[in-house]
Amino acid sequence: FPLLYIYVFIIVCCWPCGIILISHVLMWKMTIKTLNQVHVSFHKDGKKDRAAVDMVFFNRILRILRIMVPRFFCLETGYLLLIATMLVARTYCDVWMIQNGTMIESAIIGRSTKDFKISLLNFIKFMPLIALVNNFLKLGLNELKLRFRERLTKNLYDQYLQGYTYYKMGNLDNRIANADQLLTQDVEKFCNSVVDLYSNLSKPLLDIGLYIFKLTSAIGAQGPAIMMAYLLISGLFLTRLRRPIGRMTVTEQRYEGEYRYVNSRLITNRYTLKLCRTFVFLQVDHLHNFIFFRFSMGFVDSIIAKYIATVVGYLVVSRPFLNLSDPRHLHSTHSELLEDYYQSGRMLLRMSQALGRIVLAGREMSRLSGFTARITELIKVLKELNAGKYERTMVSQQEKAGAGEKPLLVPGSGQIINRDNLIKFDHTPLATPNGDILIRDLTFEVSSGTNVLVCGPNGCGKSSLFRVLGELWPLFGGSLTKPERGKLFYVPQRPYMTLGTLRDQVIYPDTYEDQRRRGISDLVLKEYLDNVQLGHILEREGSWDTVQDWMDVLSGGEKQRMAMARLFYHKPQFAILDECTSAVSVDVEDYIYSHCRTVGISLFTVSHRKSLWKHHEYYLHMDGRGNYEFKPITEETIQFGS
Repeated sequence: FPLLYIYVFIIVCCWPCGIILISHVLMWKMTIKTLNQVHVSFHKDGKKDRAAVDMVFFNRILRILRIMVPRFFCLETGYLLLIATMLVARTYCDVWMIQNGTMIESAIIGRSTKDFKISLLNFIKFMPLIALVNNFLKLGLNELKLRFRERLTKNLYDQYLQGYTYYKMGNLDNRIANADQLLTQDVEKFCNSVVDLYSNLSKPLLDIGLYIFKLTSAIGAQGPAIMMAYLLISGLFLTRLRRPIGRMTVTEQRYEGEYRYVNSRLITNRYTLKLCRTFVFLQVDHLHNFIFFRFSMGFVDSIIAKYIATVVGYLVVSRPFLNLSDPRHLHSTHSELLEDYYQSGRMLLRMSQALGRIVLAGREMSRLSGFTARITELIKVLKELNAGKYERTMVSQQEKAGAGEKPLLVPGSGQIINRDNLIKFDHTPLATPNGDILIRDLTFEVSSGTNVLVCGPNGCGKSSLFRVLGELWPLFGGSLTKPERGKLFYVPQRPYMTLGTLRDQVIYPDTYEDQRRRGISDLVLKEYLDNVQLGHILEREGSWDTVQDWMDVLSGGEKQRMAMARLFYHKPQFAILDECTSAVSVDVEDYIYSHCRTVGISLFTVSHRKSLWKHHEYYLHMDGRGNYEFKPITEETIQFGS
């Protein structure tokens, strides 16, 4: 009889293995073919795509869990304890339900009306308690998912919105091209998967422990030992087959993010239509392969984790009943045998189901490894960007330097010196983050009280100069002396009108509390509007707290003048005016520039208006071919510029 167990076990375990291995090999070849079609920039780093259930995965998830559960005594720990308590209570409820259900069926078969009524009334009395346990468990799971997501999202956004990290991630670093996907969908799926895995592992483990104890006293220790051996063998086998799931999940989420990003740009950039279609093709092709792979794995999961586990359970529970020499049932009646079989069989069935759920939990763990890899990559990139480190493919420089040579310039190698009332470029290369050199050696110095007019053709580097000055782009060498970020102010040609009140348009990005802290009254705000001839807007709206869609309410010229009122409110040491008065009349523009000098704001102006030359002492001309000149403005210069 023991040989029969061995033969059945080998047969039922081995025949699906051959089927799945064949489909697994075919599926993996299709997956490799698809992955090879992905853009090179997404797959140059092999480590980025690593997502498997190994020690790397456990180390990653432990680091993330320290973010979601920051200390022992916190609300998240309370919910974890609540879930654990409800899982234990639910397991005992299941055992009680098995025993009570067996008694009800035994009473029905034995035609005992009295026992039937007693057992049925016991079930009715315990129904509210069982329902309460189940719903408390759901409450704890849902609240824990929400708390985890809140903690992790807040931590990531604190780093993402620190300084200009959000700009650097999208423009300076090309490791993550879809931060919005990671910060929203991936975080939600990761938190849900972690909590579900905690529940799906804890409950079966509790069931197994309790049922082993009960079954050992009922049918001996050999039966549960066989089931545990089956769990170990089938778990290792299925974990080995599921290894590609984590990697395929990473690829799936990357495609989803890239497709979302490209699709969002269709409104403003129609040329991305072809690229969008390409991403749709790659995404659909990958999802088809992923669906087929999950179909193959689902087939094997069902066979091994459900049906074979049930077969093994029947073989184990039948032993003491089919063995006629077993002393336990030598003198048992038919009714006693039936009741004992029902109770032992159901416990063993629940135990086999628990074993199956643990085996299937490996599938969710493989998928979780994919989300964990992406969240870990995001945390790593955010940390490095906040530390001033970034990675970007230096295409232009690599082509110029030749194969095997180092890039000509090293991003971040320059030095920034904070000093008030001075802007000084000292042998500083002006280059794009991609390595395109606009000016190899830029040197000039401007003190407060000196206005500079920046001119040159499109693409010569005017905007690049201001991005470097605002610390949006890194230095590739030399040194830059400048005031701190808060003492520089940029006014674009199309200023941003924030959602909110009229007051918010003037003090942006400050809040009302910031205005009070600075000691600026509403009368002073009214003076700022009068200086740019917008006092009538306050009279028209009637209050500083009026809320409007200011992007539509204000005309183009009014928006530009509102931005200048915003400049007067902040009173920086230096202001960068980028064609910011192109829609303003010449007389109003002349008054605004004169008022800037009166209040002590030094200007870097980009403009093609001849009337502005008289408001500046120096001009910086870039020819777009890597040359520049920085000279004082004289009468001859003005005539030449005219």
